[in-house]
Amino acid sequence: MSKRRVTYYYDPDVGAYTYGLSHPMKPQRMRITHELLTAYDMLPKMHVLRAKRASAETMTRFHTDEYVHFLSRVTPENAQQLTYQGTRFLVGEDNPAFDGVFEFCSISAGGSVAAARRLMDGQTDIAINWAGGLHHAKKREASGFCYINDIVLAILEMLRTVPRVLYIDIDCHHGDGVEEAFYTTNRVMTCSFHKFGEYFPGTGTLEDRGRGKGRGYALNVPLKDGITDESYKSVFQPVIDKIIEVFQPSAIVLQCGADSLSGDKLGCLNLTMQGHASCVQYVRKKNIPLLLLGGGGYTVKNVARTWTYETACALGIENEIDLNLPWNEYFEWFGPRYRLEVPESNMDDMNLKDGSLDRIRETALKYLSELRPAPSVGLQDVPRESVGEHLGIGDAYEQGPLDDLDEQLAQHAKFVYNLQERAAHSDSDSDYDSDTSLARARARGGAGPRSVRSGKKRMSLLTGEYYDVPRLEEGGNGYYDLGCGHEPWAAADLPGLGAKRRFFKSPERGDSKLDRIMVERERAGVRNGRANLSVLMAAGGQDHASDPEELEMDVDTEEDG
Repeated sequence: MSKRRVTYYYDPDVGAYTYGLSHPMKPQRMRITHELLTAYDMLPKMHVLRAKRASAETMTRFHTDEYVHFLSRVTPENAQQLTYQGTRFLVGEDNPAFDGVFEFCSISAGGSVAAARRLMDGQTDIAINWAGGLHHAKKREASGFCYINDIVLAILEMLRTVPRVLYIDIDCHHGDGVEEAFYTTNRVMTCSFHKFGEYFPGTGTLEDRGRGKGRGYALNVPLKDGITDESYKSVFQPVIDKIIEVFQPSAIVLQCGADSLSGDKLGCLNLTMQGHASCVQYVRKKNIPLLLLGGGGYTVKNVARTWTYETACALGIENEIDLNLPWNEYFEWFGPRYRLEVPESNMDDMNLKDGSLDRIRETALKYLSELRPAPSVGLQDVPRESVGEHLGIGDAYEQGPLDDLDEQLAQHAKFVYNLQERAAHSDSDSDYDSDTSLARARARGGAGPRSVRSGKKRMSLLTGEYYDVPRLEEGGNGYYDLGCGHEPWAAADLPGLGAKRRFFKSPERGDSKLDRIMVERERAGVRNGRANLSVLMAAGGQDHASDPEELEMDVDTEEDG
């Protein structure tokens, strides 16, 4: 098998975090995988790198500012307060606020973004980040053990350079977070092979195909319990061949969630290690830049075995390694056979009993045949430096010391103006809390009552039960279905605004000195004006009445420098 340049990203700290003793997600599995790679002497055959951890600014390329700010501050002690008794950001029991959650997310996201960047720079053919693949995380909330969607961040990085990216998900659970992020675009095709039924997250039917320009560019292959290697190949290979023929991707992201293996604690499929790895082998043969990511997988020793074997597949040496495990720090964990294998069980393949697999394959290929040829995209050079750096403005602190008033005003715009980069790389927490400011405003009668409506239905990965994600009315804080008429901007009377980014809703306030200045200006006949900060930020810092055309702010396609 031909050789490939392979880059492997690993941070030694990733295995030190824990979701909790009884939680099925174990970050230690990346540590065990690394030990096996070391024991098999694979590290010298790859470029082994430790990625720079993702900053808050990088995370806000997809996630909302408010959610990232929350993750940077939440701890087990203040979680109830910051989540409003478990009704915001971390809803349900799947995603605990464990110690170091933001650092863990920065490691995962940093590795995936760095891997994507190295692929796009042409410095490697295959990049691997087993700490990534957290495909359930949403724009403004955690879901299914996932807090930051590193996959979306990596794909956004790729789209700076290439016109089209193919995302393939072989996790047992539907890759809903990634599909949702690119549901309306034709530059990213998402293809998910997953268990469907009364199963988390309850999405991913064959009829979910995208919307608008993205119609047809989301493909789901719902499966039933007990699918075997041969059955899986019979649907995976023809579907991937047809996608590559029609879509012609410039890069591929393969999420290798290992909960589709036989015997997984939360999975219900019946794939062997070789069957799971055959997907990696098949995509590798396409000779398209490939990013391999981790994902689910809750029988830890089987996860480590499989990702080790798939690393060997990326290197093209899977036929050269000994399936009898070499000695390593975790050798006793792999008893009693001590082999690099995950055998299948005696589960019945429900996909063959009713012939549903053939119907699904035929329908998926039919949908793909209806797609138009690969969409063309006009590309242009995207600068990596920020506007401030390009103009030579630099950090505000380099220009001179800030007085108290400057400090107070800067806090309200730290994710928008030139203090952003400094705040994103600072380890200290800001004292400013927009939620607290809003709560105080409500206590003063400055905002309307906080009325909760029934919101979206979410399924718990741990319990399989459904629960409501509350959606709060205008004047409160919470989740908003875009286009539902209850968005924060709906009552702001801003013409031309559609589904735009939600900014903090507290009115800007100065100190007593500023109030005195305002009074003196009014006495002198100079017109003063107090504006709502969220309105000003959405309008680009200008009065919305002056020029409605300047109100449009499409941050979904905005790229940071």
